[in-house]
Amino acid sequence: MPRKHGELKIHVEPTARKATKRPKSVVSKTVATNAGVKTKVTALDANSGDFGADFLYVFKANVRRARKTGGGGK
Repeated sequence: MPRKHGELKIHVEPTARKATKRPKSVVSKTVATNAGVKTKVTALDANSGDFGADFLYVFKANVRRARKTGGGGK
């Protein structure tokens, strides 16, 4: 005997994308390691007004850079 299921209605509303402008509490520096290899470091001020959003910005930037260079997890 076939079961009769209720109709599933899913409505997804588009959300506007925010412009990802670098927050003032985020700084990016190029530093050299002990081996002499230059690498880019992104730092976040711990006393920023909106730490959560700024931390998410830094995290996304690091993931974007890792995917671009192909060095993720190796």
